[in-house]
Amino acid sequence: MNQSPKTEADALVQTLVKSGIDHCFANPGTSEMSLLEAIDRSSMRAVLCLFEGVCTGAADGFARASGRPASTILHLGPGMANGIANLHNARKAGSPILNLVGNHAIPHQLYDTPLSSDIETLAKNFSCWYRSIKETDSLSECANDAIRAMHTRSPGSTGQIATLIIPTDRAWKEAGPMAPPEAAVPVKQVPEDRIQEAAGKADSNGLLFLGGNALTPEGLRAAAAIGRHTGCRVMTHTFPAAIPLGGGLPAIDRLPYFPEQAMKALEGVSNLLIAGAEEPVSFFAYQNLPSLMTPPKTNISWLADRSEDATLALTALAERLQARPVEVRSRQPAGLPQGDLSVHSIAASVAALAPDSSIVSVDSGGGQASFDALQGGGEILWMNVTGGAIGQAGPVATGAAIARPDQRVIALLGDGAAAYTLQFLWTQAREELNATTIIYNNRRYSILQSEYLRMGNPVVGEKSSSLFSLDKPAIGWVNLAKGFGVPAFQANNAEEFNEALQKSLAMKGPSLIDAVLTG
Repeated sequence: MNQSPKTEADALVQTLVKSGIDHCFANPGTSEMSLLEAIDRSSMRAVLCLFEGVCTGAADGFARASGRPASTILHLGPGMANGIANLHNARKAGSPILNLVGNHAIPHQLYDTPLSSDIETLAKNFSCWYRSIKETDSLSECANDAIRAMHTRSPGSTGQIATLIIPTDRAWKEAGPMAPPEAAVPVKQVPEDRIQEAAGKADSNGLLFLGGNALTPEGLRAAAAIGRHTGCRVMTHTFPAAIPLGGGLPAIDRLPYFPEQAMKALEGVSNLLIAGAEEPVSFFAYQNLPSLMTPPKTNISWLADRSEDATLALTALAERLQARPVEVRSRQPAGLPQGDLSVHSIAASVAALAPDSSIVSVDSGGGQASFDALQGGGEILWMNVTGGAIGQAGPVATGAAIARPDQRVIALLGDGAAAYTLQFLWTQAREELNATTIIYNNRRYSILQSEYLRMGNPVVGEKSSSLFSLDKPAIGWVNLAKGFGVPAFQANNAEEFNEALQKSLAMKGPSLIDAVLTG
């Protein structure tokens, strides 16, 4: 479908497609019309989202599920600002994304028109690389620069998001020469001397702390073998972007969210060996509690930082230690729960009924309780909210369902988080995605009430309580879903939930379950 580029926009889009970026999640405006025309003349798949936060979250989910980057089209600064919360989450997840942000024509930028803004200042908050296209720039060459930056992993939390800011008069200009496709950027290998040094730090007082690209089936098996051989404990950080669970893989603990529990979990650790993660730090600061969660005298070292191949490093370490694989015994499936509907009964139902190779996307709230339950069943890919900005899991599930159309995607959302980006349902209906959305409906921001009480207050004040409550009026999730074209069920006890989940999983296309918590 690609042909010789007519415009610079054509050259840009063709460069992306030749580099493997063939999906675009878009909420375009007037400044992006030349990009749309170029997509029409290409093999790129364009997916419309009704809100930019869905575009950016879906691009994140596509990257996590496929291992390949996606692009977004965002309209000027305000459009990009609408997508920043999930770009923040994507940065923390390390997901590769290329944003294409339209801008006014260069001469038009002199006049501070209604949609004018400082797009670069917005972009630098989440981008590892960004550029405003100048009059003499080649869009094809700039695309290659963006792709190179996006594929280059950093050792810290800079992320892998590149942003191209494209004036409309540069996009409609006649195309110049095409730049050759950018060569793949290899992942850095861990040097042998670091493997040797790490072998002396894995002991019965140690902890192997995993994240990032250590969380692969091979990485988890190698880490479990190291732990069994040396007595070293193995743990992942609290919010892994993507981790396979079940399917015969060794079970793994997560670092608890609240700092008192995290410090308890890290008690007695003298050697903290990190692979693909960062040092454990409290999510928030609290009075009279430290930010760093490890004991003060803990020796902290890195087997592999986030820019390096942590799975290969773990495999090499297991081989050096001659650590044998851990045999995992499959659990006997438990019966479906009955009675009150709670976060734990939902976890048991999802673990029992989710098909093998399902993808589970989780926001804040009750869905987090499913992590342990899912480790004893069939193969699951768990994708967590990463940066703390809620409203992520629904859009991430949407992108994952597009990346893996033959697999079932299940999104576990608190009712507060679901209200942020519910427009994702429309995209799921339009694209006929095999996605099940479960709303944990307790009619309040429960985590905020917990955080309020943690400050030492015996009760939640009347005004504060009103800011945590979602029941006046109650949100009609079933009607909202149907309004977006998605079939929906309500469940008020475990039996009703089991029936609704079985129906949902048997359906083709999207559906929603309003799980009204009673226990």
